[in-house]
Amino acid sequence: MPDLSHLWQRFVLASALIFGLLLGAGATVFGYSNTASVSIGWSVFRINGVPLWAVAIVPLVVMLVAGTLYHWYSSFHHFTQHMRHRHRVHELEAELATVRAHLDQLLEMPDASGAKLPQKTVAVEPAPDSTPALPEVANGNGADKAKRSRKRVSLTTDSEPVTVSTVATSEPDAEAETKPAVESASQS
Repeated sequence: MPDLSHLWQRFVLASALIFGLLLGAGATVFGYSNTASVSIGWSVFRINGVPLWAVAIVPLVVMLVAGTLYHWYSSFHHFTQHMRHRHRVHELEAELATVRAHLDQLLEMPDASGAKLPQKTVAVEPAPDSTPALPEVANGNGADKAKRSRKRVSLTTDSEPVTVSTVATSEPDAEAETKPAVESASQS
């Protein structure tokens, strides 16, 4: 369902405009129709010779001006609150960026700036090949053994030296049977 709040707001504004125009036209007609003067009295306060149109129009204009001033003040208050919250959001975003950068530094993760962290050196020593050589199998499509052979290497990032052995395989089935042997100096 579409959001009708925008259409409702336009309807209310158009209705207020039409009501204001009708009220202004009615006040003008009332002012030109009632030109006689009257006396206004309230308690000890007394004014003589006031035009009748002023008795009706002046309080209406005073109320409209007071409502407009109140609306402007309320809008200004909402604007200042919005700017205060916006400033606080910017502060919190900056703090979040700082905390994320600190966390990335603690976890040794690369940041978005592209700066690289210093790399750790890993000692890798090839182990002697203890697996027997696999027999050469002829391929039906004529591919040679050099194209199909692969080497598997396992690396760890511990600070202790690690021994890595490589196994050359020539068949896809041999991959499941042969696994690289990794021996750590700390295990011996």
